[in-house]
Amino acid sequence: MRAMSMKCKIRCRLCCSLLCLALPLSSSCALATQSNEFARGREAGIIQSDLIREASGIVASRQSPGVLWVHNDSGDEPRVFAINDKGEFLGTCHIKDATARDWEDIAVGPGPDPDQQCLYIGEIGDNNATYPHVTVYRVPEPKIDPASPFKPMQICPADAIRLTYPGGPRDAETLLVDPLTRDIYIVSKRDLFSKVYRAVYPQSTTKTTRMERVASLPWGFAVAGDVSPDGSRVIIRSVFGASMWNRPVGKPLWRAFSGKQIRLATISERQGESICFDAQGTGYFTIGEKAHPPLHYFGPAERNASRP
Repeated sequence: MRAMSMKCKIRCRLCCSLLCLALPLSSSCALATQSNEFARGREAGIIQSDLIREASGIVASRQSPGVLWVHNDSGDEPRVFAINDKGEFLGTCHIKDATARDWEDIAVGPGPDPDQQCLYIGEIGDNNATYPHVTVYRVPEPKIDPASPFKPMQICPADAIRLTYPGGPRDAETLLVDPLTRDIYIVSKRDLFSKVYRAVYPQSTTKTTRMERVASLPWGFAVAGDVSPDGSRVIIRSVFGASMWNRPVGKPLWRAFSGKQIRLATISERQGESICFDAQGTGYFTIGEKAHPPLHYFGPAERNASRP
């Protein structure tokens, strides 16, 4: 009998991994409810800019309603792009004193000054789990007019928050910032049950901080996430779908994951790996990674009204 080719072995391993992942996913779905809070998803617009070639993260501005921040995956410059909620390109912001090895997700939240909103950019991708630490860059968020394109600008200074995992390096694509406590969370990707790690505020910008593992998801392969502007909810997207959890009143954000998950609808996208709440927390956006991707919006159900 001829030896199995390397390509066949890889396919076999991938199929086995997906089968193993589907077992906990199907059982967890039995314990979840389907959300009826959001309307059916619609195409809000198409990203026409050639600069956004592999959108790996998305987040809605809190201080400039109608503005969304996106960034490319690995191989790009250290920069973020502003678009509006119709998918129209507004401009580019270059991040001074940052590198872009493998940016995977972006979040918004208060920084050292609780009245100053910041962008948090996660250089957290590590496909082979080899890097000794990951970095979250924190920069002041500029105010942007969602109706006015702008020339390239530089934003700084970039605080580099270096983090390590207990138990060694991991691959991750999900970054969360708790707007109530300013804690940073990273959710692992390549696990049967994705693991949730926390770096408590204040995080050092001069020394490496060891995160603590605080929770696990009921499934694996988490690829994106976001926290609602009021800190009461968290959404996580996987390669198979998306879910939302409610935060228990007065409890740490990670306690939400011990509650019931609420399944959210998604629309098929070409390598769809991004999700975020809108600025009000009443709807959510998704986007894929390929060139000229559609921006999808799931607004509040009719009884709740309005567009973001």
